[in-house]
Amino acid sequence: MVEELNEATFGEAVAEGLSLVDFWAPWCGPCRIQGPIIDELAEEMDDVSFYKVNIDDNQNLAQALQVMSIPTMMIIQDNNIKDVIVGVHQKQQLADLLNQYR
Repeated sequence: MVEELNEATFGEAVAEGLSLVDFWAPWCGPCRIQGPIIDELAEEMDDVSFYKVNIDDNQNLAQALQVMSIPTMMIIQDNNIKDVIVGVHQKQQLADLLNQYR
């Protein structure tokens, strides 16, 4: 399951473990393509936490993390950003990236 985060919940959510955070917006076409791909991964990878952050509702967080374009996905492990992926990526590409940190 992909959980929605906001500026208040982000820090605690990514503090421990391996997470993929999808920064998106409802008006973003490529984000609507990426979303279902992340949903599929979330069903298959029980040991990874999957989150979404709506940048329209969380502009300060997006700015603090230097999200310049969307979709942007961050792989975060124990509160450390390990990788930043920009643009639409296929499920296997994302799985391969996540598997490097599992």
